[in-house]
Amino acid sequence: MKKKNCVLLFMSLVSVFFFFPCFGWAQSKTVENAPVITHSFAVENGQYGYIWKIYIEAEARGADMLKIASVAHQPGYGYYPTDWIILKPGYRRHLKGYIQWNTFSSKAHYLREWTPITLRVSIIDNAGNESNEVVFPFTFESGVKGAYQYKLPSPFDQGDLPRLGYIAIDLIEPTMDGGRDNLRDD
Repeated sequence: MKKKNCVLLFMSLVSVFFFFPCFGWAQSKTVENAPVITHSFAVENGQYGYIWKIYIEAEARGADMLKIASVAHQPGYGYYPTDWIILKPGYRRHLKGYIQWNTFSSKAHYLREWTPITLRVSIIDNAGNESNEVVFPFTFESGVKGAYQYKLPSPFDQGDLPRLGYIAIDLIEPTMDGGRDNLRDD
């Protein structure tokens, strides 16, 4: 009798997971109401310590935009924790500007020449919808001539653009102290 009760309980639990929606666990996002990053630009190389400006233009489609998410990936280290920039009220319906990452790190005195990183940027609105994700590759190279003299593409070439916030990710040289043990580099 106990075995039969256990089987019935197990079947009941399985049916709950398969036949009832999972509210609060994995909420589906309404894609048509998510913010949209319409334009983006960033240079792809510079020396270690470079002041990297990532230009984005975005608009809200439903709820007001709330924050910018930035996730860095470095081969040999993996993914860094997400960095969040809270948007000021004036940028919650439409924004055009740049986020700034001062790539000098308090955790690494240097990064090896040709170290590549990838930065993924998206925007979250007040309803929890996430925009499309834009991906920016960057390689640390010394000797880049005119690293700060680049021509901005349209629509970023029209006057002074505001800084929307700072990215606060401290990079680590994996071969030095501070590297992670048993790293999964997905």
